[in-house]
Amino acid sequence: MFKVSHGDKMGLHEVRDNEVLREWLASDGSTQGDPAGFPWCGDAAITALELGVSGEPLPDSLEANPYWARNFADYGIACGKIYGAAASFRRGSGGHIGFAIGYDPVRRRYLIRGGNQSDMVRDSWLAASRLIALRWPKSWPAAHQRPLPTLDASGAILSTNEA
Repeated sequence: MFKVSHGDKMGLHEVRDNEVLREWLASDGSTQGDPAGFPWCGDAAITALELGVSGEPLPDSLEANPYWARNFADYGIACGKIYGAAASFRRGSGGHIGFAIGYDPVRRRYLIRGGNQSDMVRDSWLAASRLIALRWPKSWPAAHQRPLPTLDASGAILSTNEA
């Protein structure tokens, strides 16, 4: 799997860990700004992708605005329920972007690892009914794809407004 797990960034909070988070978000050469002042899931996703899949061509929509979550629906190629896939979701008139790390087929929920989930880098359950697209980098071999693990989300909190 390509390096999109946010590794040692898990648990970083936009206020408590602002300086460290800002440094990481800028480590790909650009950033939206202060995560405490902006929705930053797109900034986290593009940072992870730029660092983990360097050289991957970006679609025009992401070149124009790599921070708008719904633009990730154009990234790479469409894929199925693949571990590490970029997962773009609806959220009101906006959206949310993260990386798929699990799926509960009974409750139809995805476990998503991403930024700006409860104001931090963390894992959250999102309803499959909100999913726009699952995407895989064009330049990353399909041989590296692994199916999403089947997980049980019973009793888990369902995220409805990531921020």
